[in-house]
Amino acid sequence: MTATTQQSRQHGQEQLLTPGEVAALFRVDPKTVTRWATAGRIGSIRTPGGHRRFRESEVRTLLAELTNDVGRPA
Repeated sequence: MTATTQQSRQHGQEQLLTPGEVAALFRVDPKTVTRWATAGRIGSIRTPGGHRRFRESEVRTLLAELTNDVGRPA
């Protein structure tokens, strides 16, 4: 965890993830995460520089939903 991450959590701000960090969680390419955001499958925030960031809570919720769907019998 970086110093910035620790400071954000201490001040009650939600952690924001980069496309690369989200991609690592889902085990996909970062470009896939960007396509999901463009298609509206996952929400994103734009930084002043135009980069995408993703709310950790939303990412973890989506990951849990998809993981639970895989584990369910058809």
